[in-house]
Parts: sequence; C-alpha cells; structure tokens
Amino acid sequence: MPPMSLPRETPATVELIGVPIDLGASRRGVDMGPSAMRLSHLVTHLEALGLIVHDTGNVEVPDRARLGTDATALLAAITTVCRDIAQRTADAVRRGVCPLVLGGDHSLAAGSVAGTATALAERGERVGVLWLDAHADLNTPATSLSGNVHGMPVAHLLGLGDPRLAGLASVTPAVRPEQLVYVGLRDLDDAEKVAIRALGIRAFTMRDIDERGLRAVMDDAVAIATAGTGGLHVSCDADWIDPAEAPGVGTPVRGGATVREAHLAMEIIHDTGALLALDLVEINPILDHRNATAELAADLMASAFGRRIL
Repeated sequence: MPPMSLPRETPATVELIGVPIDLGASRRGVDMGPSAMRLSHLVTHLEALGLIVHDTGNVEVPDRARLGTDATALLAAITTVCRDIAQRTADAVRRGVCPLVLGGDHSLAAGSVAGTATALAERGERVGVLWLDAHADLNTPATSLSGNVHGMPVAHLLGLGDPRLAGLASVTPAVRPEQLVYVGLRDLDDAEKVAIRALGIRAFTMRDIDERGLRAVMDDAVAIATAGTGGLHVSCDADWIDPAEAPGVGTPVRGGATVREAHLAMEIIHDTGALLALDLVEINPILDHRNATAELAADLMASAFGRRIL
C-alpha cells in the first residue's frame, strides 16, 4: 500500500519543548533526557537544514522526591504536566509550528498527542499517530502489572483508563483506533495483546520488519495513519532501536531496529510531508555511554526534518 501524499509540508519552524519527567516510570534517569538531547547538538543539526528553531525551555515537573510513591499523587502530577504539554503542542500546531517534545518518560505523550488532536479538531480534522516503540503502552490502571503510567499513554489517548488523562483533548477519544499504528513492537503484556486485537489497531512487530523490510512496513503504516486525517503525530520511544545501538533508554529490549532502519523510518516520515508534531522520549543518560544515545536521537531528528545522505 503506497503512502498517501497530503497537500502540506512539514513546518519550517520547530519548537522544542523539554519535559524532564520520570514520574511515570519506576527506573529513574529519563528526566535528564531533555538536557542530554540539548547537549547533542540537536539545534545545530536542525538549523543546518534551514529550519528556524525556538527552544521554549522545560515544562515544570513536580519533584518526585516530594511526591513519594503514592500512586494517586503521581497520577495527579502527571495529569497536570500533560495538561500543560497539551496546551503547548496545540498552540504550536495552530501556528503552523512543529512541536518537538523531548522527554522524559512516555507518559508525556498523553498530553502532546492530545494537544495535536485539539488543534486539528478546531479545523474539523483528526490526528493520525505513528507510535514507534518496543512497547504498546496500552495498559490502564486496572490492567497494568507495574502501575507505571509510562505504560498507559496510548490507552488514555483512546479514551480508556483514568478519565483525567483520557480527557485532555477537546475531542474524545483524542485518537481513533483505526488512525493509530504501531511500528517495532516486541515486548507486550497479555492484556495489551488482547486490547490491540479487540480495538482493531494495526500493529507492525519486529517480525513484520524482519520478514517484509522496514520500507514496506512504513509505507503501510503511513498510509493507514494518514487516511482521513489532517497529518501525523509521531511518538518515538528511543527503545524501539536495538539497545546495542541505543543503550541509554528507559526500558531496553533486545532485538530492535538497527540505526539504518531507524533513519529510514524518519526519512520516510519526512517524505510524506504530513509531519505535524514529534515526540522523542525515554532517553536515560545514566544508562548511556558518553551521550551516544542522545546523539543518535539528534541525528534521527535531523532525518525526520529532511536531512538526506545525498
């Protein structure tokens, strides 16, 4: 299935939004991800492409030490942070600016994607979502084995789970199941497998990539996510790349995409002309080697915004 060509181009202005949050994860360290990305010459890479880059700084995130381990307090804090992110991403998309949200754990996407959905709803359009991740992030508070909210943002975007996080967009659900596509899955809970089938979500696993190749998988994924939508929100967890290449991630799982496959995915996304917003999350400098994962991520963002080999 060939990718759909939309009558738009990726915005020429990028707005960086840092979200130093690790409230949704049990392993600490991803709150330093935005700093690691900024130190990786991300802005220089993007400006070299002729893009205008505005760094808006970081969203305010409560101190985890003060919140303790109380699940109710953590969920309330995450909701507040995600509401702020949603307002910022919605405002950027309204202005024709592409928000690049730097995380932080993946719980932030409940806000970032909701903001894009809100801005598009004001135009009478829906958002298509590409979720590049080793994990489905489709648990709810009732099904999660760990209770970690970074494993729940997709469920909330689909209108499931906690109503506060599920209701951040002006439309409910923020994302329709048929306009969400997973690429790179390889570590799923049983409840997530059941939910993917029940909701009819298209999910391309690493086996699909192994058997068909990244190009064929991405062509199908883009075609699905752009059908009947106003553009793409791409939410990329750095753990979709194999940890041999990207060790500094929140929840590494062996058997992920190669560096070249990851670049090809980003190049294909840029070629659609449909990119409206992008998340890059779950970089953990504590587990990294000389900031190599953040530097790889910066290179991938350059590919997503138009850098070519030749």
